[in-house]
Amino acid sequence: MTTMQNVTDKKGTVLVSGVGSSDGLGAAIARKFSQGGYPVVIAGRSEQKLQQTLDELMTNGATASMIITDVTDAASVRELVNKAEALTPIEVAVHNAGGNNPAPFLEVTEESFTTHWREHTLGSFLLAQAVLPHFLERSRGTLILTGASGSLRGKAKFSPFSAAKGGVRNLAQSLSREFGPKNIHVGHVIIDGGINGERLNRRAPQLKAERGEDGMLNIEAIAEAYWMLHHQHRSAWTLELDLRPWSENF
Repeated sequence: MTTMQNVTDKKGTVLVSGVGSSDGLGAAIARKFSQGGYPVVIAGRSEQKLQQTLDELMTNGATASMIITDVTDAASVRELVNKAEALTPIEVAVHNAGGNNPAPFLEVTEESFTTHWREHTLGSFLLAQAVLPHFLERSRGTLILTGASGSLRGKAKFSPFSAAKGGVRNLAQSLSREFGPKNIHVGHVIIDGGINGERLNRRAPQLKAERGEDGMLNIEAIAEAYWMLHHQHRSAWTLELDLRPWSENF
C-alpha cells in the first residue's frame, strides 16, 4: 500500500525504513528532515502505526508518503525504493528497522537468530543494494544504517542481536570504503544506550525513572545526529557516531 501527499521537488526525498509509532526513532528522523523542508517517505510493516505517524507529519505541514514494506524481502524493498524515486529522487536513505528479543543463548531458536539477522543485517543490505544504483547515477546521496551497543560488543543474552548488529557495522564500513570515493556518504549511528521511545517504555516502563533525567537517549536528539551526518562537508565525513547518554558509565 502506498499513500502519497503533497509531493514536491524542492529537495530530494528522505526515505526512512523501520518506522512505527510516532514516539519511535524512525518517526523522529522523518520529523527532523521534514521540518528542514525535505519530503519524506516512511516505510514499515504496520499500516496503523504508519498512518498515525503520517497523519502527525501532515498535520505539522510535512510533505510525506507512507509505503507498507517488508525490509527482509528483496522485491518489497525494491518496490519501496522505486516508488520513492518516482515521487522525488532519493537524497537520504535510512535503515532503522529491527527489534531485539534477549534470551539465554541455549534457549535461542534458529528462527529467532535468523529473524534478527534478516531484520538488521539483510534489511540493511537490501536497502543499500536498491538505493545505491540511484545514488551512483546522480553521483551523490547519503545512506545511514542504525547500529547499537551490540554493534561494538556482545552482551549476555543478546547473542542474536549482537551478531546481527555487528554485521550491520561491518557492512557500513565496507560500503563507505567502496562508495565514499564516488561522493556517496555512508554513515553508521551507534545507539549506545536505551532509547526513550515507545518500544522500550512499553517493555520496561520503570527504566526511565531508574535512569534519571536524560539517562535515556532522546529520540529528537538522536534525529539531530542523522541530520548532521547528511549535512557534513565531504572533506570531513563521519563514518561512525557513538551516541550515549551522559550518565552511562561503561
